[in-house]
Amino acid sequence: MKALLNKFVRDESGAALVEYGVALLVVILVGTAALITISTDTEAQFTDAAAATQAVRAAATTP
Repeated sequence: MKALLNKFVRDESGAALVEYGVALLVVILVGTAALITISTDTEAQFTDAAAATQAVRAAATTP
């Protein structure tokens, strides 16, 4: 059992896979953060545009 544990500790064949997994996780987290920021800014712009459109419509229908 001890020999199997020592072999497992010395074996580095899975280390590269773990490193790629961590790198992929970082890329996913950064991408998600960027998309959330972009969506928040876009939502604010659409809200402003909708308010401006409603103001113009209200001004146009008021005699």
